[in-house]
Amino acid sequence: MPSLRYLDLYEDVEFPMPETFYDDYATRGAATSEQRMRIDEHMSMIYDLKLYGYEGSTHNYDSPRMNEYAMGTMTDEERERWIEAYNKKNEDFFAKQATMTHEELVKWKYQRYVKDYLRVIKSVDDSVGEILDYLEANDLMDNTMVVYTSDQGFYMGEHGWFDKRFMYEQSFRTPLVVYYPGVKPGSKSEALVQNLDFGPTFLDIAGVKQPENMYGKSMVPVLKKNGVAPKNWKDVLYYHFYDHTAEHNVLRHDGIFDSRYKLIHFYDETGVIPSYEEFYDLESDPNELNNVIDSPEYAKLVAQFKDRLSKKRTEIGVTEF
Repeated sequence: MPSLRYLDLYEDVEFPMPETFYDDYATRGAATSEQRMRIDEHMSMIYDLKLYGYEGSTHNYDSPRMNEYAMGTMTDEERERWIEAYNKKNEDFFAKQATMTHEELVKWKYQRYVKDYLRVIKSVDDSVGEILDYLEANDLMDNTMVVYTSDQGFYMGEHGWFDKRFMYEQSFRTPLVVYYPGVKPGSKSEALVQNLDFGPTFLDIAGVKQPENMYGKSMVPVLKKNGVAPKNWKDVLYYHFYDHTAEHNVLRHDGIFDSRYKLIHFYDETGVIPSYEEFYDLESDPNELNNVIDSPEYAKLVAQFKDRLSKKRTEIGVTEF
């Protein structure tokens, strides 16, 4: 839900759809066909796209969920401005809906989705600027670490999807920008880190010993070397998704990634779909369109990664996979 000041931002812009939007999942397993997160088929015209009144729906601005998330916090004036903006957009859609082809409808859904998302991002950028301005104005920058991150990445039409969950790059990769006193501005790091490392990092900075049962590593050694990882740094990241029966029906899976190669193991806790693996070489296939798990060229490497995944599960204590 965009800020009021950006309700019409990008309205005259048409954003390009990702090159993988019409992915047919040809080389991949059951998980990509079982999911329910396609913009084309599964994105709600009402809940996700705010198209109130669509096909006679009574779902509207007064619904409990809308009030819970945002509109219940608005003043009457703010609420009126927000409703007026979306009513106008929705009326424009209803006026041309009857003559739209399916392809045109899908493109409309994508544009509505991505524009609202980027309007929200613009507000986030503003807020980050306000925080940094405050720190600078109060001479706090030399004693402050600033971390800009997220809990995961998000699909903006890649593979035709919205939402998150999968171990594919768009949701597996997480934005992470750090300001740390003494680090050269603009430094970039190829070190493998994940959100499990945040807690140990903050404890390290605070001079508190990391508990033995806390998995993760402090990123301070990487920060102090302007992004260069020490010799004993981690060589793979482990990922595990196990919320299969929740929204979007993504199969449970776990896997490891070493900066170039990725092994994903999919499994169905109900036993209906047999477990299987996918393997990707991101150097030659950055869009993860070509699953090479059965390629003779990668057979030795796949075997090595399966062994590494097994050892990582044992190290962490994973019992379900």
